[in-house]
Amino acid sequence: MASEHSSSADLELGRFLRARRTQTSPDQVGLTVGAGLRRTPGLRREELATLSGISIDYYIRLERGNETRPSPSVLDALARALRLDEAEHQHMRDLAAQAARYACEPLPPSRTVSPHLRLVLETLRPSPAYVISRSMDLLAWNPGGLALYAGLDDWPANQRNLAGYLFLHPTARTLFQDDWDYVVLGCVARLRAVAGTDPDAPDLTGLVGELLLKSPEFAKWWERYDVAWHKKTQKTFHHPQVGVLTLSGQGMHLEGTPGQRLGVYTAEPGTPDHDAMLLLDATAPDSTVPSDVKAGQ
Repeated sequence: MASEHSSSADLELGRFLRARRTQTSPDQVGLTVGAGLRRTPGLRREELATLSGISIDYYIRLERGNETRPSPSVLDALARALRLDEAEHQHMRDLAAQAARYACEPLPPSRTVSPHLRLVLETLRPSPAYVISRSMDLLAWNPGGLALYAGLDDWPANQRNLAGYLFLHPTARTLFQDDWDYVVLGCVARLRAVAGTDPDAPDLTGLVGELLLKSPEFAKWWERYDVAWHKKTQKTFHHPQVGVLTLSGQGMHLEGTPGQRLGVYTAEPGTPDHDAMLLLDATAPDSTVPSDVKAGQ
């Protein structure tokens, strides 16, 4: 078992390795499996250790959180053995750096949205646009940015969270019925990646704890420990007010505001999707929220 002195950061690398190991089948890495029944899903610890060129004892210590300073060459060998893509490989490096205390202490995430950024949201109309925190709290929006997530305005402003909306709001599955698995995988993978490098952060642990308790589907995706997914440019919304519309989405990090992201959706002018977007913007309530609103308060 892990050392009594192991922190959440120490254990997170082991959780990630175990999740990737159990989801990697022997045939994916070129191993020949005998005729007997395998009780272990995916690779066994000794198989992964052999593929990576490290001792089984050392690998077990990594999984249990007892070894917190794996060398870059060991991480690279594990990444090759597990067939990790670049995003997963980088996430593993980040987890190792956090566990070894090489990483700098993260800056407290800002929840204040500047007046300039609020003006940017307004000038982006009729394109739906919003600002979210690293835990996907909705911090600011233009009318279409809120109205696009049908029914989200039913919730108090300080409780509007896009992850909570997806897994707990009754309208979400209908809204994203064409892209459901992609949308929820992307949501959970983003939260997993952030939580892995800052596992004790209250803004993340509170949200994740609530979703694990209330949504078996979230718990299923969370257990997989995916931190990367194929990003699609377009999403189709089955909106109860303006009908079906397919929009191109773009997310971007914002300078000077750690953890905040700007999300914008667009459509080609002259298309039915653009007409629906115009209607959404024209009919949406023009509501605002103080820039320093805090979830749960």
